[in-house]
Amino acid sequence: MELVKQVLGMTFEWGALTGLIVGTVGGIIIGALPGFSASMGVALLIPITYGMSPVAGLIMLTAVYTSAIYGGSITATLCHTPGTPASAATAIDGYKLTQQGRGMEAVGVCTVASMIGGVVGALALLFLSPPLGKFSLQFSALEYCMLAIFGVTIIASLAGESLYKGLFSGILGLFLGTVGLDAITGTPRFTFGSIQLEDGIQFVPALIGMFSISQVMIIADDVFKGKHTIVDEKSMTGRILPPWNEFKELVPTIARSSIIGTIIGIIPAAGAGVSSWVCYSLGKKFSKHPEKFGSGSFEGVASSEAGNNAATGGALVPLITLALPGSAVAAILLGGMLMHGLVPGASMFTEKAPVTYTIIFGYLLSNILMGLIGLAIAKYVARVSTVPMGVLGPLVVALSAIGTYAIRNNMFDVFVMLAFGLLGYLLRRTGFATAPLVLGMVLGEIVESNWRRALIMSRGNMFKYFLSRPISLALLVLIALSMFTPVLMNYVNKKSRVQEKSA
Repeated sequence: MELVKQVLGMTFEWGALTGLIVGTVGGIIIGALPGFSASMGVALLIPITYGMSPVAGLIMLTAVYTSAIYGGSITATLCHTPGTPASAATAIDGYKLTQQGRGMEAVGVCTVASMIGGVVGALALLFLSPPLGKFSLQFSALEYCMLAIFGVTIIASLAGESLYKGLFSGILGLFLGTVGLDAITGTPRFTFGSIQLEDGIQFVPALIGMFSISQVMIIADDVFKGKHTIVDEKSMTGRILPPWNEFKELVPTIARSSIIGTIIGIIPAAGAGVSSWVCYSLGKKFSKHPEKFGSGSFEGVASSEAGNNAATGGALVPLITLALPGSAVAAILLGGMLMHGLVPGASMFTEKAPVTYTIIFGYLLSNILMGLIGLAIAKYVARVSTVPMGVLGPLVVALSAIGTYAIRNNMFDVFVMLAFGLLGYLLRRTGFATAPLVLGMVLGEIVESNWRRALIMSRGNMFKYFLSRPISLALLVLIALSMFTPVLMNYVNKKSRVQEKSA
C-alpha cells in the first residue's frame, strides 16, 4: 500500500503531469509528420529531459514513443502517407475508407485500437516483466532468423488477387534489402561504386516514396484523366466511430492483435513495424470478411494499430528487466535511462521500485490520454480528405521531402524517396502489391544476418543445432502452415467458383 501511495504521489506531481501531456501531444504531432519517426522524436527530446527529474523525463519520453506510433496512423489513413514505418499496414485499408467518405470513422478506429493495444502492452509491462523478460533470453540468432522467415512467408497473404505477383514483389524487397555492406564480412554488394549505398537503402525514405509519393503520382494521373474525385464533406458520415453492429466485430480483432503485438514487441529486433504486418496478416486470416482487406476494412485498420501500439509496451519489458531493447526506440530510451541514473535489471523492481512503477503507470496513462485526444481531434483532422488534390498533393510531397531530408540531412535520401515513388507507381499501375516489397526490405537483413550467425554458432552441424532448439521447431511449423494455407485457400476458392459457374 505504501508503494501505491508513493507511485500515485509521484505520478500526479506537476512535473510528471507536464511531461505526460507534452510528450503525448508532441508524440502525436511528430508521428503524423512523414519521416519524423518515434525514434527521432525520442532522440531529439532526450537532451531536453536532462534538467528534469528521472520520473518526469522518462514519462515524457515513453509518452512520445507510444503517441508517435499512433500519430503515424493519422496521415496514413487520410493521405496514404505513413507518418512512421509502423503505420505502413494501416495505410492499405485506412486510405480506402477515407476515399469512401469514412475517414473520420477510420481515424476513430485507429485511435481506439491504438489506445487498447497500448494499454494491454502497458499492463503486460506492469505484471509480466520478470517472466516474459526471462523467456526472451532463450532467443538466439536461429530463433530470430526463423521468426523473420515466418514474417517473410506472410507475404503470400498480403499478395492480393495474384499470389505470384505478391511473391515477386516480396522477393524484390528481399533483394533490395541486401544492398550495402555485408553484415558479416563488410563486403560491398550492389553499391555500383556509390559510397551513399554502402549503408544500404534507407528504409524510411523508401517507405515514404513507396506510399506517399506513389499515391500522389497515381492521383495526379487520375486527375489528368478525369477519374479522380475528392471526398465531398457532405458525404462524410459525421461519426467518430462506426455503428455498434460494425464496431463489435472489431473487438476480437483488437484483443487478438493486442496480445500478439505485445509478445512480438518483447522479442528484440522485431518492433512495432513487424508487429503491425504480422497482426494485419493474421487479422485477414481470422476475418469473416477477408475479401474486404485491401479495399477498405475496419478490421485491417484495427489489427495493424492495436498490434503496433501493443508492441511499444512489449519492447519495454526486456529493456527494463534485462537491459535488452526490443526496438530501436527502446535502445534510445536505454540511453535516456542511463543518463538519469537508472540501470535496467533486477534492481529496477527492488531498490528503484517506486520510480520504476511510476514510469510504467505514467506510460499507461499516456495511452489513455492519447486515445482521448485522438477522439477529440478526429472530427477535425478527417477534413483533410476534402482538400483539393491541387493543394494537398504539393503539400504532401513537400512534407515528405522535408521529413526525408531531416532524417540524415542528406539529399541522397530525397532521391531514394523519389526513385521508390516511381517504383511504387509502376508496381501499383501494373497490379503488383507494394506491401510485400516493404515487408521484404524490413525482414531481409534480419533473416540473412541471423542465419549466418546461426551457421557460425552451429559449428558446421546445423541439423543437430536446429533440433536442439524447440522454439525454432515450433516456428518452423508456423512457417509451414503460413506457406501452405494461402495456396490451399486459393485452390478451394477457385474450385468453389468453378462449381458456382457450372451450377
